[in-house]
Amino acid sequence: MNKILLNHLIKNFLKTILYVVLIIYSFGIILNLFEEIEFFKNIEVNFLMPLMLTSIIVPSIILKLLPFIIFIASIWFIVKIKNNKDLLTLKVYGYSNIRIFFILAITSFVLGWLTLVIANPITSSMVKYYEKIKSNYARDIDHLISYNKNGLWIKENIENNTRIITAKKPDKFNLKDVTIFHLDQDYVLKEKIVSSKVDIETNEWLLNDVIIYRFKDGIFKEKRLNNYSINSTYNFEKINSLFINLDTILFIDLVLKYKKLIETGYNSSFLDESLHSMLSLPFFLFLMTSIASILGMHTLKRSNNYKHILVGLVVTVFVYYFKDLSIALGKTDRIPLILSVWAPVIALSLFTFIGVLQINEK
Repeated sequence: MNKILLNHLIKNFLKTILYVVLIIYSFGIILNLFEEIEFFKNIEVNFLMPLMLTSIIVPSIILKLLPFIIFIASIWFIVKIKNNKDLLTLKVYGYSNIRIFFILAITSFVLGWLTLVIANPITSSMVKYYEKIKSNYARDIDHLISYNKNGLWIKENIENNTRIITAKKPDKFNLKDVTIFHLDQDYVLKEKIVSSKVDIETNEWLLNDVIIYRFKDGIFKEKRLNNYSINSTYNFEKINSLFINLDTILFIDLVLKYKKLIETGYNSSFLDESLHSMLSLPFFLFLMTSIASILGMHTLKRSNNYKHILVGLVVTVFVYYFKDLSIALGKTDRIPLILSVWAPVIALSLFTFIGVLQINEK
């Protein structure tokens, strides 16, 4: 009988999670559809294109919101099993609050790993396909950037002139073997700048070992400088974000091909952030379920008192802001990057531990 009850508990909990996912997915479709329609308003495409792109991108948004979804589903489930007397049945057969709490939390923990192994590859492929289609219809041609095996290619419009930049992939805050072409409004070459190394930490690029070739009225002039600077719409963070998109990178690739990715030229900081953000997901789900269960059980002891649920929602919002702040501190080297990813997990663990101690068994 206990095994039947256990299966029933887990099955219904997963159903509740699915219901919440479908609700969030529906809202996501509606909200994102307006954005896609706005994007295509001046482009002749099949009327189903915005809807198709919306349905492709929303699953990746769902994964980002998964901890919040799990929190809502957990509270909903606790309230539901209390109202339909399932909680009373579980208590009769020896299921304490602590036991129910751990069953739900461990289910979420396993779900987190399944998400990384199964859902992550699917949504990553969908995001790549989404970005490919959107790039084909992009109308902002003033600023373009791409990267392939031949290196980095950037186009940007500066004061009605066009600048084309080619270089090797960023190495820390530097670009190497940089060539910059300045074209006028008629796309006539006016200037060519060659630099062995360029510091791109900020939008003011600092060039070293510079050779400037200027073309005017058919006359060619060469000038050599030790240092030179230009302003750009791109900096290290903006450029480097292209190479590590957390929505397109595969968890399996990060785990099995980490060293190969480093050797290929991927920035180790971005790889570390991606890897540990993914590794922390199952623990986030475990802790969000734990907090929701604790608050839900407190609420059940006080009929019509949803103060604890409100507290839980506030805590959830705080965690998201704290997570963003923590990672921002890690990126600026205020704290170790890996610690910045795990700091919210540590904080939630302490909160959960205190909550578990306060659960009153019946």
